[in-house]
Amino acid sequence: MGANILIVEDEEKLARFVELELLHEGYQVSKKGNGRDALADALENTYDLILLDIMLPGLNGLEVLRRLQKEKPTPVILLTARDAVMDKVSGLDAGAVDYITKPFAIEELLARIRVALKLHPVISGSAAAQKEPGEKQDGILRWGPLALDEKKHIVKYANHEITLTNREFLMLKTLLENQDIVLSRDTLLERVCGYEYMGETNVIDVYIRYLRSKIDDVFSVHMIHTVRSVGYVIKRWEDGAKESNE
Repeated sequence: MGANILIVEDEEKLARFVELELLHEGYQVSKKGNGRDALADALENTYDLILLDIMLPGLNGLEVLRRLQKEKPTPVILLTARDAVMDKVSGLDAGAVDYITKPFAIEELLARIRVALKLHPVISGSAAAQKEPGEKQDGILRWGPLALDEKKHIVKYANHEITLTNREFLMLKTLLENQDIVLSRDTLLERVCGYEYMGETNVIDVYIRYLRSKIDDVFSVHMIHTVRSVGYVIKRWEDGAKESNE
């Protein structure tokens, strides 16, 4: 059974078009056209992904996103007719995993949905029972003594809390969700900074250095491994913790 996706869009024709395309791709789909109704639905039910318009009646999309992220780590892709940089930045800082500006090609939206679902494994339906033990429990990702709590947005190593910026948190979360899987710099860039990021090309290396300085160096472990010419990986605790730093 495909991932369960909630479409929050007040333009009925657009919502119906996206719904039909998603159904054709095998996804389960629900729709809401009002911000307050969407928030209540998203808090009550479990969705693998939410497509969230910013301009909504009742409660705007950014406020829906902020309130939702305080309670549940559901991945959200923002849909917006506005191309203002601050709207995009505000959305990403509030916890959105990506955004797409209307009008958009459905092929691009489907591609972004596939990437978001790949980086955030399906959690609804029977697929939830198939997750590996300890991989993610109650919104907490673990690596040995380290625990990342998605709901509280807290990272601790043993009893020591680690202060991370939002992008450092997203970077660590993405790597922890994909332990033993090498993620390319492009994949990490899309997840942490968004598809249309136009800043420095070495930003991923910079964030990796920040994470290593706050975790690897402080606690004398080797958490984040470099795979030369490819990207980065966090190996499972048993395999990666005892190796010397690269």
